[in-house]
Amino acid sequence: MTLADYSNSDLELDLRWWAAANYLTVAQIYLQDNVLLREPLTVEHIKPRLLGHWGTSPGLSMIYTLLNRHIRDTGTQWLYVTGPGHGGPALVAATYLEGTYSEVYPHISGDSAGVKALCRQFSTPGGIPSHVSVQTPGSIHEGGELGYALIHAAGAAFDNPDLVVACVVGDGEAETGPLSGSWKIPAFLNPARDGAVLPILHLNGAKIASPTVLGRTSDRDIDSYLSGQGWAPIFVEGDDPNEVFPALAAALTTAHGKIAAIQSAARAGEPVGEKWPAIVLRTPKGWTGPHEVDGKLIEGTHWSHQVPLSGVRENPEHLGLLEAWLRKYRPEDLFDDHGAFTKELAELAPDGDLRMGSTPYANGGRNLVPLKIPALESYALEIDTPGARSYETTKVLGELMRDIYKQNSDDKHGGTFRLFSPDETASNRLQAVFEVTDRCWQLPRTENDDGLSPEGRVMEVLSEHLCQGWLEGYLLTGRHGLFATYEAFAMVSVSMLVQHAKWLQHAVALPWREPVASLNVLLTSTCWRNDHNGFSHQGPGMIDAVIPLSPEVVRVWLPPDSNTLLSVADHCFRSRDHVNVLVVDKQSHPQYLTLDQANEHCAAGASIWKWAGTESPTAVGSEEEPDIVLAAAGDVPTEETLAAAQLLREWVPWLRVRVVNVVDLMGLLPQNDHPHGMPEQKFVDLFTAETDVVFAFHGYPRAVHQQLHGRTNPERFHIRGFSEQGTTTTAFDMVVLNRMSRYHLVLEALRRSRRVPEKSGDLAEFCQSQLRRHHDYVREHFEDMPEIREWKWSQG
Repeated sequence: MTLADYSNSDLELDLRWWAAANYLTVAQIYLQDNVLLREPLTVEHIKPRLLGHWGTSPGLSMIYTLLNRHIRDTGTQWLYVTGPGHGGPALVAATYLEGTYSEVYPHISGDSAGVKALCRQFSTPGGIPSHVSVQTPGSIHEGGELGYALIHAAGAAFDNPDLVVACVVGDGEAETGPLSGSWKIPAFLNPARDGAVLPILHLNGAKIASPTVLGRTSDRDIDSYLSGQGWAPIFVEGDDPNEVFPALAAALTTAHGKIAAIQSAARAGEPVGEKWPAIVLRTPKGWTGPHEVDGKLIEGTHWSHQVPLSGVRENPEHLGLLEAWLRKYRPEDLFDDHGAFTKELAELAPDGDLRMGSTPYANGGRNLVPLKIPALESYALEIDTPGARSYETTKVLGELMRDIYKQNSDDKHGGTFRLFSPDETASNRLQAVFEVTDRCWQLPRTENDDGLSPEGRVMEVLSEHLCQGWLEGYLLTGRHGLFATYEAFAMVSVSMLVQHAKWLQHAVALPWREPVASLNVLLTSTCWRNDHNGFSHQGPGMIDAVIPLSPEVVRVWLPPDSNTLLSVADHCFRSRDHVNVLVVDKQSHPQYLTLDQANEHCAAGASIWKWAGTESPTAVGSEEEPDIVLAAAGDVPTEETLAAAQLLREWVPWLRVRVVNVVDLMGLLPQNDHPHGMPEQKFVDLFTAETDVVFAFHGYPRAVHQQLHGRTNPERFHIRGFSEQGTTTTAFDMVVLNRMSRYHLVLEALRRSRRVPEKSGDLAEFCQSQLRRHHDYVREHFEDMPEIREWKWSQG
C-alpha cells in the first residue's frame, strides 16, 4: 500500500478502531462501573486503586490497528511481540475488539456486561496482570523484564517460513544489554527457510522518569547504528494521526514488500542484495491523553508513563479531565446500545486465526509435533563393571541430538529441533551434531572457517541471553530444543529463565494454552572440572535460583554418568511445560550403570547402590540399620563418595555403609511440596530414620538443606559441596579446597557413624596424611597424586 492507496475512508475507519482501543485502555485503568459512559462520571465509578500504564499504549494500538488492515489485505500470517509489556491494557483491548478475547474467555462477552467485566478484571485481585502476560491472547512475550522482545521474535521466526513477527521495541527497552545484542539477528536469520522479523523501534522519548537515549538520538545516528547491524530502517514520525497513520501504513507495506523480495530471492537460490527492513516510529508518549494537568505538560513527556490523572477520586477537576478524556473518543459511536463493538469497525479485524490474538504461533502447543527420538540403546555405553570405564559423559548426548536433528528435519521448514549454545558446542563435547548440520551463519565466510553455513541449524553466539531467549521463542511457537552452556555463565540469563518459569506456571492454569515443549538447559563445564579456567568459571548458583520456583514447572537433574544422562535427556525432550535443568560435566568420568539400570534409577529419582555399600543384601527395611549413609548427587560427588566408600570397605570392612545416589534433586522434597517429591516411607527406606547421612552435593550445600526441610530428622544430614573455594588447579584439588574430597567424606563418616569402628583412628590419620601429601604434591608436580589419577572403583 502506498500513501495514494490509503483512502480517506480507510483512515476514518482506522482512526475509529484506534479510538476504541484507546478508550478501552483508559477504561481498564480507571473504571469499575459506567464503563461506556452511559451517564455522567462519578467517583463511585472509579477503581479504588489505579494501576496500569498509559504512555506506550496509544502507539501499540496504532500499530495493531494498521497491522490488522495489512493482514486483511494480504492474507499473511503475523505474530505481534510487544517489548513495552506495560502496554498490557492496549493489547487486551485490541484482542477484545477483534473478538478473540471473548472466544477465549466467554464470560468477557461482546456487550456492555462484557466491557464491564473486561475493565473490572484489569489489575485487580482475581483478575489479570497489567502486562502483556500469559493471560493475554496472542502473546508469547510479557515484556515485564525488559530486553527480550527481539530475542523472542527471532526464536519465533526460526523454521517458520510463512510467519512475519512484528516486534515493537520500546526506546526504554532499547537501552538494555540483551536488546542491544539482539540487533544481530540478520547474521543468523536465513530467508530461505525462516520467517522474518520486522522490528518497529517505537521512540516516544521517555521512560518512567527521564528521557531515553535513542529518543534523544538523531535519525542519522540511528540509521547508522541499525544499518551497521544489518537493517535498512524506514522512518515514520509525527504527532498528527491524520498524517502518521497513512505514513505508517505505507511503511508496513514497503517493509513487507522488501521482506517478500528477500525471501523470494533466497528461496529461488538467487543472491540477496537487500538488508532486512526495520521501522523507526516517533510518536508522542501518552498520545491523545491529557495534554496538560495542573499546569504541567503531560502528553509527550515521562509524566504520561503510568496514570496521568492519579487524583480523580479526590480531585473533582481531575475527575472532570478524565471524563473529557474518555468522551473525546466518542464511545457512543464505537459501541451500540447493547455495548457491542460497531459492526463496521469489528469487520476491520482479520478472519479466524489470521487475527493476531488468535494465531496458533502464539499458542505454540497448537503447532507442536512430538519429537522423534531414536531408541537410546544405540547410544548407551556398555557397562560390565561399575566404575571400570571412563568416558566424556556428554558425548552420548551429542550423538543422540545428531540423530534427533536427522529425524526431525524437512526441506520446507528445516526442522523442529535446534541446539543453542554460546560458542561451546564442541567444547561441551556435543560436536557429533556437526556430522549432520553446521553452525548457522549468514555473513561472509572464509576458507579458514569451521562448519559455518547459511543452512546450519546449530545456533552459536556469545550471548547467553540470545541463546536462551531464541530457544524460548522457538518453544513457545511450537518447537523443541536445548540450551547448553557453561554452568557458571548460565547465571547471565537466569533471570530470563525465572521469567519463563513464571510464564509456564500461569500457562498451565489456562485451558486454552496448549502445552509446549519444555525448556531444557544443560549446564556443563561445571564448577568442579574447568581445565584451564579458574574461579570466575566456578559457580553452581543456577540450582539455587531455580529450586524455589513453581514445583509444577521446575526440575533439576544430576545424572552421574552417560547412561543416566541419556535417560534423563529422553525424559526431558518428551516433557511439556517444564524447565529442566540438567547438570553434568563434559570431562571424562567413571561410568556406573547400564542403560536398563539407568532408566530404573532415573525413574526412581534416587536409589541405593547396593554394590557400593557394605550392608547385607537384606538390610534395607530391616532392623539392621547401616552405621552410616553416604549419599551423592552429581558426577564428581558420586566419584568422591564411591572412593570414600571404598576406603571404608578396605580399612573398616565391618562398618555397615549404605551408598545412595540422587539423580532427581526435587525428589528430596516432601511429597506434598513437589510432584516428584518422595513419599516419606520411600525417603526413610533410602536414608533410614535415624542414621546420619554424609551427603556430597554438586552445588551449594544450602540447596540440599532447603530440600530436606520437613523430612525426618533433617539435622542428621551433613552436606559437603561447593563452598566458594576455587582457582585454576587440578580436579582433585578443587574437591579438597571445598572439603568434599574422599578423605573429607571418610573423616566426616567416622565422626558421624553409629559405631566407632576399630582402626578408625588409623584411617583418620591416613586421610589427614593424604591431604597433607596432596597439598605438597600438586604444588611440586602440577598434577594429582598417582592414586587419585589412576583410581577406579573396586569392591575387593
